[in-house]
Amino acid sequence: MRLALGLGLAGVVLAAMPWLASGAAGTAAPVDAGGVAALRIALGERLFFEPLLSSDRSVSCASCHKPEYAFADNVPLSRGVAGRLGRRNTPAVLNTAARTSMFWDGRAETLEEQAIFPIENPVEMDLPVAQALERLNADPGYREAFQAAYGGPATARSLGRALAAYQKTLESGDSPYDRYARGDDLAISESARRGRMLFIGKGKCADCHSGEDFTSDRFRNIGLFNGSALSDRGRGEVTGNPADDGQFKVPSLRNVAVTAPYMHNGMFATLREVLDYYNDPDRIVPDAHGRDATMPGSLGLAPQDLDDLEAFLVALTDERYAPLLDARR
Repeated sequence: MRLALGLGLAGVVLAAMPWLASGAAGTAAPVDAGGVAALRIALGERLFFEPLLSSDRSVSCASCHKPEYAFADNVPLSRGVAGRLGRRNTPAVLNTAARTSMFWDGRAETLEEQAIFPIENPVEMDLPVAQALERLNADPGYREAFQAAYGGPATARSLGRALAAYQKTLESGDSPYDRYARGDDLAISESARRGRMLFIGKGKCADCHSGEDFTSDRFRNIGLFNGSALSDRGRGEVTGNPADDGQFKVPSLRNVAVTAPYMHNGMFATLREVLDYYNDPDRIVPDAHGRDATMPGSLGLAPQDLDDLEAFLVALTDERYAPLLDARR
């Protein structure tokens, strides 16, 4: 069973233990193992929303991973400190607990490792981790929170673990499709049911977007690399292997209808643009290098097929984000 979003649990813990607040005095009472887990989640939540972790104290993790947009962003490229523009679209951090690699290029293997990268990235938060730790350990509230949660001052390891503990609670699994999968035949529309069959079959979507979170956790070149206008090497930049150029991590499709824009570079503004691309990629990027063999060319999907596929993808939206659907139409 999936955990609910950690915002509620962490907020309750902070309210019940005011000594966790920054600058507050006091001594942590002994807690059992379950209590320690809750403290770690609460600490991670505070850190996720903490601009102190950026060089000019203006940006936090939540500045780009916005809760109101299903922990993604609503622009092609997010801005970090001093308005610096990032180079890749911000992915949602929902449903990342089971992921086997992080970032579009997979340069981090765990959430704990991933958490440190944005802090040190000069375009994002631009703060050496040593300085981040100095700031945290100079703050009485954080010093006591780390002592209670991890038995000592903040370290790079405990900072990453705390942020990961919170992110692991950001699970989403209450969509119309989930209810349909549990036996409620009326939870999704007839169009979405047709779309599901296309998703599995003619549309070939499930070749990559499989499993509970609709991702294979693999890297694929879907044809958005040509060495010129589309020059981001993706996975190839990490491995140094030209055969990996243009490969990017297959994202989860949960809540995909409310996390536009799409792709590693945010080049598609709507789900329909994404579906149009997959239906005929050569029409949009005729000079792609190394496109995956599972995408040989046109799928030949009719307009009604695309409507049905979109209806299915919309049905993957968690109920807590359903209000966003109207805002994006």
